[in-house]
Amino acid sequence: MIKQDITQYKNVWVFIEHNEGKIERVSLELLSKGAELAKDLGCEVCAFTVGDKVEQFAKEVGEYGAKKFYIIENPALKEYRTEPWRDAIVYLIDKYKPEVALVGATTLGRDLAGTVATKLSTGLTADTTALDIDPSTKNLLMTRPTFGGNLMATIFCPDNRPQMSTVRPGVFKAVKNPTKPEIIKEKYDITEDKIVKKIIEKVQTGEEKVNLSFYEVIVAGGKGMGKKENLKLLEDLANVLGGTWAVSRKVVQAGWAPQSRQVGQTGQTVHPKIYIAAGISGAVQHVAGMKSSDIIIAINTDPEAPIFEVATYGIVGDCLQVLPKMTEMFKQKLVK
Repeated sequence: MIKQDITQYKNVWVFIEHNEGKIERVSLELLSKGAELAKDLGCEVCAFTVGDKVEQFAKEVGEYGAKKFYIIENPALKEYRTEPWRDAIVYLIDKYKPEVALVGATTLGRDLAGTVATKLSTGLTADTTALDIDPSTKNLLMTRPTFGGNLMATIFCPDNRPQMSTVRPGVFKAVKNPTKPEIIKEKYDITEDKIVKKIIEKVQTGEEKVNLSFYEVIVAGGKGMGKKENLKLLEDLANVLGGTWAVSRKVVQAGWAPQSRQVGQTGQTVHPKIYIAAGISGAVQHVAGMKSSDIIIAINTDPEAPIFEVATYGIVGDCLQVLPKMTEMFKQKLVK
């Protein structure tokens, strides 16, 4: 086996996922984090993507700090299909050799990153929740939950490049840092007749899907809510505050709510301005998913519950009684 010359590789690349002409929020979050990593490595953060008419995203990726924007535009790449997108991205990476490549851990990102890493014969850490640079080796340290969220593992890839990771949406904040990116447009020879897989029809499923990281107010409930029907109390308060509702892992395991509403290491990571935790004890895996919230309000009957250790404000009481009172109070305040 020939050892890879990793000295050729430089810069942090962030994959810009897009759908129906809009960039997925996680890509902007990764540009902000990528800028921090690039500073530690002494290089630049760059954006890259493929598709049809993707140059239009240059202004937005520039707003979030991208110094360069590498793109391949081709009508045959308009809709996502694994193999053609993989091959186009591998072409870009082979030519420009980024040291780090970050991809959002979305449905598309998870599918794409694995096959790209395989084609490049490099490592991939999936569902990362923390990224750092080792000051001595300059390796990318990628941390993710393991064993059902009960342990955290830090992984690095010392011998191969690029160092690749898929990162959960909502883990990092998207912070504007305006630049005017240089656009590097590459030609890639592919036509529709060369693609075996065809898209006949796109169907939107009826399954509820929600990106909790979009909301500035989240009202979350745990097993202390008592039963499924009581989750409406979460929704009522969230609606008054202009937010959304969420749950802990135990609530999902009980079958009271879909997994798409779960906050925690095995769910979504959020950092809203206000996070209300009702009937949630404060298990480590849940706290890891919401501890970066600006203000945390905890409601629990147990004054020794771990959730109070991370709470900004604590209410010792029955959430089934407290939540309706809070809803009514805010209704009156907001009406005024």
